[in-house]
Amino acid sequence: MASPSSPLPPGAGSGRLGRIGSFCGRHPVWVIAVWLVLLVLALGGRHIVGPTFSDKISLPGSQSAKGGDLLQASDPAAAAPNGKAVLHVGSGTVADHQHAVDETVDNLKAMPHVEAVSGQTTSSDGRTSYVTVSFDVQLKTLGHGYTDTLDKAAEPARADGVQVAFGGDFDQVTVAPASDLRSEIVGIAVALLILLIAFGSVLAAVLPLLCALVAVGVGIGVVGIVAGAVTFATAAPTLAVMIGLGVGIDYSLFLTTRFRQELIDGRDPREAAARTADSSGHAVMVAALTVSVALLSLYASGLSFIGKLGLAATIAVVVTATASLTLVPAALTLVGRSIDRIRTRRRPIAEGTGESDDWHRYARTVARHPVRFLVPGVTVLVVCAIPLFSMRLGHVDDGANEKGTTSRTAYDWITDAKGPGFGPGANGPFTVVVDLRGATVSADTVADDLTRGLQGTPDVAAVAKVQPSSDGKILVTTVQPASSPQSAATGGLFQTLLHHTLPDSLHGTGTTGYLTGTAAGQQDFRDKVAQRLPIIIGVVLVCAFLLLMTVFRSLVIPVKAVILNLLTTGASYGVLVAAFQWGWASGLLGLPEAVPIESYVPMMMFAIVFGLSMDYEIFLLSRISAAWRRTGDNTASVAAGLAATGRVISSAALIMTAVFLSFVASPTVVVKMLAVGLAVSVILDATLVRLVLVPSTMFLIGRANWWLPRRLDRVLPHLRA
Repeated sequence: MASPSSPLPPGAGSGRLGRIGSFCGRHPVWVIAVWLVLLVLALGGRHIVGPTFSDKISLPGSQSAKGGDLLQASDPAAAAPNGKAVLHVGSGTVADHQHAVDETVDNLKAMPHVEAVSGQTTSSDGRTSYVTVSFDVQLKTLGHGYTDTLDKAAEPARADGVQVAFGGDFDQVTVAPASDLRSEIVGIAVALLILLIAFGSVLAAVLPLLCALVAVGVGIGVVGIVAGAVTFATAAPTLAVMIGLGVGIDYSLFLTTRFRQELIDGRDPREAAARTADSSGHAVMVAALTVSVALLSLYASGLSFIGKLGLAATIAVVVTATASLTLVPAALTLVGRSIDRIRTRRRPIAEGTGESDDWHRYARTVARHPVRFLVPGVTVLVVCAIPLFSMRLGHVDDGANEKGTTSRTAYDWITDAKGPGFGPGANGPFTVVVDLRGATVSADTVADDLTRGLQGTPDVAAVAKVQPSSDGKILVTTVQPASSPQSAATGGLFQTLLHHTLPDSLHGTGTTGYLTGTAAGQQDFRDKVAQRLPIIIGVVLVCAFLLLMTVFRSLVIPVKAVILNLLTTGASYGVLVAAFQWGWASGLLGLPEAVPIESYVPMMMFAIVFGLSMDYEIFLLSRISAAWRRTGDNTASVAAGLAATGRVISSAALIMTAVFLSFVASPTVVVKMLAVGLAVSVILDATLVRLVLVPSTMFLIGRANWWLPRRLDRVLPHLRA
């Protein structure tokens, strides 16, 4: 065995990545030590910074934002951030405990940053009441630790037998970013089991997992540090772990597989590490670049909330890719030929390029009957995509939160109580703001017309008295829908109020009406996402097309990749609709009812799915392309590439699917949606698409796969995977 300090043979791993791999192979202990120090610094920095996370959505320039700005300018108190403190008794009435309730209200008023506490609104049976607590700062800035302050304020009422829960915008402080530790442990355990089966060697299974865990730890630390300056959504840390763990294991798996093949071919460990970095390392780099471009393209939506989710996931991908190109070669060199010392099977598996290999026999079968494989594969994807055409975007309200959480409890009490100010719509009322500055009639006339119009609108449960602001520039009222915030009826009511009721009621008065508040902002956000989704799809498709065309010097390959990936995405969308919106899997997913598809999930999914699917595309095509350059035989090249990568792609897909599915146990509904959607897309893409549709289409197309106009070939930069 060559020592780690012995010179690298000439020509071995002579590329830039090969030299990096060689350096890491010469200094494995130092490289590993640096990554462990980075892990400590990143997690320590996250703790020191104290990141903030919030799902508060801001849409500057939208009609809800304009209405909010008018309200803020004329009546700052009415526009102040607020949440509901809900009080409930199992028997008797809340009034029976009024002294303790008053003491709790006084405590709420005395809390830091509280501007005002409204009077009590009590249900008709007296068992439920709530007060609205207004703040002088955005609730997200108070941090999750503010929950202790809320609980302390509620102590007098709770001590006297009154239950207290906090709902509405209080979820910005009561809902902490879910660590999903159980999900992570399950995902890691399943990944280890699959690696053991796939590799047949304990060290070969454990090594990719350990490297991925170190990279994910550094990545989540960096995300937390960045979150000190940039407020991410509460799902961002979980998303970063999910994506980082998935691609981290994948990248390490591909490199380890290639390394073992190099050892089998007679290379010494340091040379094998350098050659691995120089060959498969390029595929890792291009794959990570593709995923990152797809994720960062979310900024093209013009919605910072979504763009920042993409940024959090990109940080995780970049860190894991960097670890794959440095930490993995160092660890592999350090282990060396001992990687197969503890075996779970007689013959550990590497890439498997022999003519007798099962994957090679499968490739020859597909080559003989490509149409027989292509038609059923496309049919399966099309059938899975059918539910997509009934997709309804919306916002999953607190009614879908885990039972026992304070936000879900407050939601249920308000929904179940009777009387004005209660019912499902009370959890998401619309605030109506009318700008009087250009009025041509009196404010009283406008108020009367507006009241009649709102009260006569179907699906409106209650309308508060229309009130002028103190400066007389606006009129303000609230509209309570008859249905819950996430229902289709409430979405329809929003459109009716905005496009019919307000314009019709205010016609000829010289005034303009707006719907504002949290519920209206969510509806505006949904509509904006629906408008911007085609832009994101277009940007991602163009970027992926250009990258694949440049790397593989072909026009046909990127077109095929774009079409097949669109089919995969459509199929995963369809499964998501059936599972969540149609409620086919509500019980399995731990949801009390069917829910709409969270408005930004399809956009996030498209970027992530397209990026991840390109991972497998690049790993497969890089081997096919290498064989094509050597032989010029399309059929033999496709068969060789499939035989070389079929086993490892299947194993990687099973691992990533297991990691994603483990997050279904998350209490956050958005995380559940992303977990199901990504798991379905990965398993479809890595098996049906990558191992059936890609080779069958490439066999059918033949040498035309590699066609590229000479003039275009001359101007394109040269990249390789």
